[in-house]
Amino acid sequence: MDTNAKSIAESCLRGAEANTMTFPEIVGILTHARFDGYMIDFRNRSAVYYPANSDAIALTIHAPAAKLGATFDAPAVRSAILDAQSGTPGYTYKGFCEKVVAAGCAGYLVSLPGRRVLYFGRDGETHVEHFP
Repeated sequence: MDTNAKSIAESCLRGAEANTMTFPEIVGILTHARFDGYMIDFRNRSAVYYPANSDAIALTIHAPAAKLGATFDAPAVRSAILDAQSGTPGYTYKGFCEKVVAAGCAGYLVSLPGRRVLYFGRDGETHVEHFP
């Protein structure tokens, strides 16, 4: 495993969790470091980062206190995304995770080449969010 890639992935994850890095900053860092993307799995409490030319890097994420919603509520997921994008006062990444998990989001996949995030529920329902 590339220790530099692991260090980059870990700093991005911990930066998000500590609210010291924004999603656009993380996208920039990972793109510059030649990552293809990453996946957050709330049920498994894991983040897996995918460097373009190296092995996947698995890390442990914080455990959301919210229980996974029984159904995927795409409008509630979209609302949490809008809060993040607009810089709503009091926004935190951990708060974002709590909201999307309660809305039935089991995880999300960030595709850097595709410039999109795929949010998914336990029943296979999805919401796709494109980013610049």
